[in-house]
Amino acid sequence: MKSFKAFRLDRENHILWRNEDRVPMSPKEFDILAYLVEHAGRVVTQDQILDALWSDTYVNPEVLRKYILEIRKALGDRPENPEFIETVPKRGYRFVASVANDNGNEPPPALSASHKAEVKVLEEKIESETAPSKRESGFAKRKLWVVTVGVLAIVAVVGFLGYVRSKRNGRNAGSLNDPSIAVLPFADMSPAKDQEYLSDGLSEQLIHDLAKVSGLKVVSRSSAFQFKGKNEDLRDVGRKLGVANVLEGSVRREGNHVRVTAELFKADDGFQLWSQTYDRQISSIFAVQDEIARATTEALQLKLLGGNGQPIASTLPSANPEAYQAYLQAKYFNVRGQNKEDLGKALAYTDAAIKLDDKYAPAWALRASVQNMMAEVGIIDVTEGFRRARDDAERAIALDPTSASGYLALARTQIDYDWDWDAASTCLAKAAALEPGNVEVFSIRSYLFRLSGNPADAIKQYEKAVALDPLRSNSHLGLGYLLYVARRYEQGQAEVQRALDLNPQVALAHLTRAKILVAEGKPQQALTEIESETLEWAKLTGKALVYHALGRAQDSDAAVAGLIAKYGTQAAFQISQAYAFRGESDKSFEWLERAYQQRDAGLPEIKDDPLLNNVRRDPRFAALLTRMRLSK
Repeated sequence: MKSFKAFRLDRENHILWRNEDRVPMSPKEFDILAYLVEHAGRVVTQDQILDALWSDTYVNPEVLRKYILEIRKALGDRPENPEFIETVPKRGYRFVASVANDNGNEPPPALSASHKAEVKVLEEKIESETAPSKRESGFAKRKLWVVTVGVLAIVAVVGFLGYVRSKRNGRNAGSLNDPSIAVLPFADMSPAKDQEYLSDGLSEQLIHDLAKVSGLKVVSRSSAFQFKGKNEDLRDVGRKLGVANVLEGSVRREGNHVRVTAELFKADDGFQLWSQTYDRQISSIFAVQDEIARATTEALQLKLLGGNGQPIASTLPSANPEAYQAYLQAKYFNVRGQNKEDLGKALAYTDAAIKLDDKYAPAWALRASVQNMMAEVGIIDVTEGFRRARDDAERAIALDPTSASGYLALARTQIDYDWDWDAASTCLAKAAALEPGNVEVFSIRSYLFRLSGNPADAIKQYEKAVALDPLRSNSHLGLGYLLYVARRYEQGQAEVQRALDLNPQVALAHLTRAKILVAEGKPQQALTEIESETLEWAKLTGKALVYHALGRAQDSDAAVAGLIAKYGTQAAFQISQAYAFRGESDKSFEWLERAYQQRDAGLPEIKDDPLLNNVRRDPRFAALLTRMRLSK
């Protein structure tokens, strides 16, 4: 530990403290500061710092100057009157604050990538082709600036190539998935802090844009947004999300002016691969979004993807910036939850966006998704809700057949209401071709495999979804349930526990665990488990099963009666499960028929549901499968 003024530099834990508060700082910023502190009182040149911290990789000195600027901001230092870091013109930097002695530490280790020569050749080639004459015009200066940014990007991706090669050679094997990226939620830096919908929307759209790149793993929104408002070390972010690269940024809006800053980092050491700031009018936000997505994928594609990735397809913009803002507001409320208030606001904003621009395909697709969800949870009439969702999804596809969102929304309607599995599979294939990295593609594909009675392939697809959404508790819960269906109980329990570790209040986790315990012949443990279930209908369902397994018939009857009294119009499938498990076939089929008439969302799962084993050989079961087109 080294101390200077109010600061303490903890080299062992890679933390800078100001009194008792942790100072936000990227890994590479910390390493540079640590090097300066280690050589306090001495002038250290740029080359010395670069050789110490990037010994095997060429780094443009401009990158170092930017890091020094950020370190000064973190320390509250001023270059014109420095208390900590003094710039010595034409020589380098000197740490001028007094440093308390300790046992000392060695300088930070150098990066492992060994491609300094490659980068020099690339930079020299570009500079030789673009060097301006002494009479350079303003245009030439601007061209040189663009080339400089391009050189930085090339420098970055060559470093990436070294990382990939080291992985293939066995170093750090399995530590990160590669090529892979997480887009963290952009920070709202607006004075009024009222542009969260804009910053969130930009981040989410970038995730969708990057998911279009074949061969690139892109972490889904729900997991990436777990880091919203947190200043977590990039190495921890990369480890938790299983990615090698992180894109983050900020949005600052004042009136119609928007400033967007984006930065791309390597997660293992915080090395900045690319950064840019865009000053635009709000009407140009689409252009900014496309520029960021293209610049990011260029930095990734050139080396990580072997230069073979396809160009990013631009999101079809609205001609009306107000329509786009309404659309972003709708997305903001759509992801907040499944309650009536948030979904109602989401629907109202999609209505507003479509009213402002009735040719805006993303708004039609989003409205379809909102209405699908509202119909699923019973907020609106099931038949009318799904009919409107289907119409909106088809309209979105007609307006923009190159967008995956319309096909995914239509597939949901075809699965949840139409029970048209072939049509849903066709829509899913089109969505997968357009956006192969979309987590919803894998989860829906998994569901279709399960409906066809193929749990092994369903699990494989869902495991891919979990890899893209590792911090979402429902991802692990869904996988845990599939493992239960496949009778892989120990693994299922482990996934349910991961879901609870991420969110102790996650709904249906205790019901799933209770089902596994009953299947394992441990009903007493299952009874303890079901008492912790947060959803009342799920708790009643679990009690009906557990009490029957314990031989407590009256208690099981009471649970079934409570389920029918409170949730008879919403939980017909769960009631049929309880009766089937208890061996009451006639009552089970009575409620299966009700589920069929009500288009119950759980009914398509009947083919492999373990709770229906007692009625599976009944001729009525085969007839129901035929009616649902599940008899193949």
